[in-house]
Amino acid sequence: MIHPESFIKDQIPVSKWSTIPTILKSAYAAANEIYQDNPIFQAESARYNKGRVISWAVDFGFERAIKNGALDCDYKWTAFSKPTGRYLELRFQHSTASISLVSTPSRQPRPVGFRENARLRTQSVFAFPELEKELEISGLPHFHVVHGYQQLKFAHIAMPAPDSNVRYSWLSNNLLKLPHEVKIDKDVPTENTDYDLDQLNLLKEDIERWMKDNGSD
Repeated sequence: MIHPESFIKDQIPVSKWSTIPTILKSAYAAANEIYQDNPIFQAESARYNKGRVISWAVDFGFERAIKNGALDCDYKWTAFSKPTGRYLELRFQHSTASISLVSTPSRQPRPVGFRENARLRTQSVFAFPELEKELEISGLPHFHVVHGYQQLKFAHIAMPAPDSNVRYSWLSNNLLKLPHEVKIDKDVPTENTDYDLDQLNLLKEDIERWMKDNGSD
C-alpha cells in the first residue's frame, strides 16, 4: 500500500514546495494593499469578507505561477456541484488538488459538494490496507493545499483521510518554514523513502488506465 506522502511527493516534488509559500505571501500582501488603499473595504461587511479577496488573490497567484512555469502542473476552472461559481483545480499527472483558506490546518475544509466528491475518489486509492484487494480506481486522487487565515500563519499540503471528512491521513509540515529555495544535487538520488517504487508505479499505471477508460481530460 502506498502512503499518501509518497504519492504527493511524486506528484509535486519537494523541490517545488517552496513555490507555494511564495505565491501565498504575495497574494496576502496584495489583498492587504487592496484593503488599505480603498476606503470602501473599511466597511464592516467588507472586513468580515476579507477571506474572499484573499482567496481570489491566491487563485490568481497559482494561475500565474502555472502559466510562467514556476509550478509544474496544469489547471482548470471547475464548476461547483451547485452552479454558484467555479474553483481552481490544480491538475497534476496522476491527481488533482484544490486550494482552501481554513482557520485550522489540521481539519479539512468544510465538506462542500466538490470536496466531498474528491474525497470519495481518493478513498478508493488510499483506503485501509485490509480493503485494498476489494477496491478499484474510480477517479483521480485529490489532495488539498490549505492556508490561513486572516493572516498567513500556515500553509500545508494534505491528503484527506479515507474514513473522515474532517481529518487528514497525511499533513505536511508548515510550508512557511521552508527555506526560500530548496537545492537538490543532481548527482544525489531523490529522497530515500521506505516505500516500494514498484508499488508506486503500479498505482500510477492503474490511475492511467482509469483515465484512458473514462476519457479523463
